[in-house]
This record gives sequence, C-alpha cells and structure tokens, in this order.
Amino acid sequence: MTENQTHSPLSPLKPLRTGCGEWGFRNLPMKEHFSIAAEFGFKELEFGIGGNQMGRLSENPTAQEIADFRALAASSGIATPGCCIENDFTLPDAGLHAAQVQKAIAQSRAAALCGAKQVRFFAGFTPISEMNEAIWSRLLSALIECDAELEKLGLTMAIETHGSIRFQKDGSAIHSHTATTDRNALRRLIAELPERVGFNYDPGNIRAVDPGDPRLAVDLLAGRITYCHLKDWVRSGDGWVACAVGDAAGGIDFSSLLPQTYYRGTFLIEYEPLADTRQGIARSLEHLRSAGFAVSF
Repeated sequence: MTENQTHSPLSPLKPLRTGCGEWGFRNLPMKEHFSIAAEFGFKELEFGIGGNQMGRLSENPTAQEIADFRALAASSGIATPGCCIENDFTLPDAGLHAAQVQKAIAQSRAAALCGAKQVRFFAGFTPISEMNEAIWSRLLSALIECDAELEKLGLTMAIETHGSIRFQKDGSAIHSHTATTDRNALRRLIAELPERVGFNYDPGNIRAVDPGDPRLAVDLLAGRITYCHLKDWVRSGDGWVACAVGDAAGGIDFSSLLPQTYYRGTFLIEYEPLADTRQGIARSLEHLRSAGFAVSF
C-alpha cells in the first residue's frame, strides 16, 4: 500500500493505539492540552517539563505545580505516562555538560512525582561530524547515570531520534545527522547502553535528515522502541516544515513502516504547527485510518 492508496475493506485492519503528543501544545496552557485531547477521545497525553515553554511545567516544578497537574489529569481521566524533558549531553564544554546531567536527573524526579512512567530524553544536537571520543564518552556516561537514577524512581528512558536543526529565515529547518540519526552512531548507542534503555522512534525526524533512505532506521531500532512520535515533514525550498501524518506527498509509508517497529505501545500523534492544532491531529488520525489501521485510544 502506498502513501496515497486507501485501505481495502477486504484487508484486515492493523490495530494502532494512539495518544496525543505535547509539542504542538507548547504555546497553550496545560488545561487546554487535556481539553483538546478529550475532544478527540484520547486516553493518553504526553506532557513536558522545562524548555521555557508556556505549555510545559517549569524548569523546576514546585510542589504546587505538580499537585495542580496531577489534579488536572485525574479530573480529565486522561493518563500521562510519558514526560518530555530538554537536555543535550553532547555539549563540548565539560562543565556545561555536567549541569545538563544534574538538571535532567532533577527533572526526572519531578516527572516521577507527576506520575510519569517514562521520560523522553535527547542524546544531544551536536552534528555527528563534530562528535569526538571525549564527547561520546560523556554522552554514554550521562545516559547510563540518568538511567540508573530512573530505575530507582521506577521509570524508564526513551531517547528520541532527532537531528541537529538550523532554522532559516522562512521558518523552514535544515536537518543534519546526530548520534541518534546516523546509522553507525545508532549502532553504537544500541550496543553500549543498557538493554533497559529504549528509544523514542520518530521516523519523521529521520526522514528529514536522510530522505533517501526508506529504512528510516527501523531495521536497527526494532525491538528497542519503547515510545513513538508520529508526524512527517514536507519540503520547503532546501529545508523542511513539520506536517501532519499523511500531509507530505511521497512521504512516509506508515502502513508499511509501523508494523516493522514491533512496538505495541501507544503511538503519539505529534502535530507540531501551532496555527491549526485540532485540524492537524484530525488529519493525522484520518490518514492512519485510511492507511489500514484500526485506530483506538
């Protein structure tokens, strides 16, 4: 089945449990995150800590912030097992790197208090061409240290596949490889990190870095995927603009790709543009249904 084909009623539907990603809500008050998720019937909503975004809890959430968040989740009946934090463990300055590790640990503790079960980490955004062995060593040590802390908290880690992004004047993004999109680097992470460390598979991010590779690293990551963001990117000049699932002509063939992940958890719709949040989520769900998935919440 190709991107633009509709599902044949004679073919069996592939089950797909979906939830709502948080990045597209970054400019909205937290209450609206739950309200929009409820409109669609989602039972699972991703949330964020830090990054100086209005739609996230603060860098150092207070006890009151955490209590308010938990009350909001309880009253909505929507689960919040996935928490996103902002970190970069590939900074070349060792002192700045150490501060990133301590911040990530503190925010993971806050995530646990919020009721999260899994924390989305980044590896970092240093282009792969600038990764030397000293940076690699600090990166691996930081991820292992944070994972050990998460294990004490009853949490798990999911490292997002994400390139280094440089935004242009027109708003489009130029993507370049990092430790979580380059194939050899991914092999190294998989080999050298504890098996309990998982990956947040974002095939859209990988496609924007390497659009000519149809594998989108699923052949490397299958079996280690514990979290998943669904979106795509559409060409804009020599850059890319994030779009809904199914919006990109000739984009990701989700019907073929997602079964290859062997992931049985919740697939989070991560519609990033801010101007038409509801419409983008609706288009994503509709495309998944037309691609042959029995979408559930």
